[in-house]
Amino acid sequence: MTAMSSGADSDNAPDFQHCPVRGRERDNWMPLTRDKIIGHDLERLAFRFTMLNDGEVVQCQISDAAMDELAGMQGTESSARQAQFLSLRETIERIASDLYDEAPRFQGYVVRIFMRHLGG
Repeated sequence: MTAMSSGADSDNAPDFQHCPVRGRERDNWMPLTRDKIIGHDLERLAFRFTMLNDGEVVQCQISDAAMDELAGMQGTESSARQAQFLSLRETIERIASDLYDEAPRFQGYVVRIFMRHLGG
């Protein structure tokens, strides 16, 4: 029993450490929360969605290339983008929240996820 509980503790530890360790002030840190799906933007080759920061809407988008990279594929049809987003939503929203946390705060800021943000 002791080994099991210590394993669970160590599994949970990184979840609580990932943000404060970055070295910036975290007094006002709060992850973005899920909001609405806007859809695929053919002009920008990106999938658009919104998230909430304490009730305020934050515009977000992920490039087609970044979403394909996360899915381990390439050349996904525009008509399949929403299904692809839904299958990756949790991961994409976590990345968006992390990027927003590191971003300058100004009205109208759009969180844009590109391949370079995947760290891979």
